[in-house]
Amino acid sequence: MVIDLPMGKGGPFEAFPVDDGRGPEHCEDRPALHTSPGQQPLFNIRRDWVPVLARLRAMPRIEPPLDEPAPHLLEEFTRNRPGQQADYRKNTRILTILLYRLGAETAVFERDVHDLARIDLNLAAKPVCQFLRARGLLVDDPEMHRDADEMWIEPVLTALPEPVATEVRTWVEVLREQGRREGEPRGYDGIRRYLARLQQVLTHWTETVGVSSLRQVTKDHVDDAVAESSGMARRSPATVLRSLFRALKSRRVIFQEPARDLPVSDLTGLPRSIPSDRLMGLLDQAGTPLGRPVVALAAIHALSGSEIRTLHSNCLDLSRNTLEVRRGLLRHTLLLEELTHQLAADRSTYRHRRWLASAAPHLLVSQKTAVDPDRPAVNIGLLRGVLPRGLTPSGLRQDRILNEAAECADPLRLMRLFGITERAHRKTAQVAGPLRA
Repeated sequence: MVIDLPMGKGGPFEAFPVDDGRGPEHCEDRPALHTSPGQQPLFNIRRDWVPVLARLRAMPRIEPPLDEPAPHLLEEFTRNRPGQQADYRKNTRILTILLYRLGAETAVFERDVHDLARIDLNLAAKPVCQFLRARGLLVDDPEMHRDADEMWIEPVLTALPEPVATEVRTWVEVLREQGRREGEPRGYDGIRRYLARLQQVLTHWTETVGVSSLRQVTKDHVDDAVAESSGMARRSPATVLRSLFRALKSRRVIFQEPARDLPVSDLTGLPRSIPSDRLMGLLDQAGTPLGRPVVALAAIHALSGSEIRTLHSNCLDLSRNTLEVRRGLLRHTLLLEELTHQLAADRSTYRHRRWLASAAPHLLVSQKTAVDPDRPAVNIGLLRGVLPRGLTPSGLRQDRILNEAAECADPLRLMRLFGITERAHRKTAQVAGPLRA
């Protein structure tokens, strides 16, 4: 029996030795065998890219040989990545290795691109995956597109004994349905923080106390779990325990709610204003094209960091001096004064000149997010980095609300001006003074 392995070109099959024991420096510069278009692979084996990189490093030539139409594909990739001069070599090198090894007519597995990038820090996988996916040359790996926090939660739940694991999984489902705002599910990042605080308590109950189901948990068990803590160390697990048993009671998984009357110690520190000397010259200290709008939106209009980074360009109306903030299904409209209007206009002009071809929907973009086909928002760490040390967008927002509360006794005005809730207003009024409260 003869198995024909086509080379993707006409002519007879050319056999050549895979390894004669002389090392990678004597290997012939020849691409690997690959299937013809439309032919399915016989075996899906995860590739080892270490010998490939060793062979390429041993080559006397700078660039490996590429067969048609690989050079045209490589030229198209470099032409469609404007504004990425710093990462040009990193991106083109990994695509060159893939085209050399697999050819330009074979679909590339997404796992192979990331495996290759992990070997060498000078290789970047994401831009190449985006380029190949847009041209139908990438086989996506569903496991690589799952939320990182969700992937952390699943093994933690699996490690718990049954039926505790099922009961905690029910709690996670309830949290996903009850977001902070209407129509918005709670993110896996917040659920991960909750579960991390609860993990030690659950382990103690199941391994030491002998609890086989959360129905067996009593009020004494809950009190003992937070008895030796105080302040924030007590507040965090107490809040999570109340959330856990409240959710299970709503789903009728348990009959009684043992954490219903669990006292949660309030934090001793109320919101504090930022000293005036730290705010002087803040716009001059954050003099970058990105930093000045962040300061204005946080210190003047009291927007949080998450709201600033997710603002959309189409929500800015310079002709009407308005900026619309999306909060779930709700909308909060800001009336821009002269300073913020000028900073927003300058930022729009700067973005148009530097990233003319950018299709990113967000108002604030960085060098990477402006040309990223996935159109992500800027990282919250980038917003904090443009501010002086010790200041954060949330701190500037808090100071602005406190300053307005000290000048205005009308609670409806504060709630409409900043879009805050009644609970947040009461907490702010306690700091502003007894008359304001």
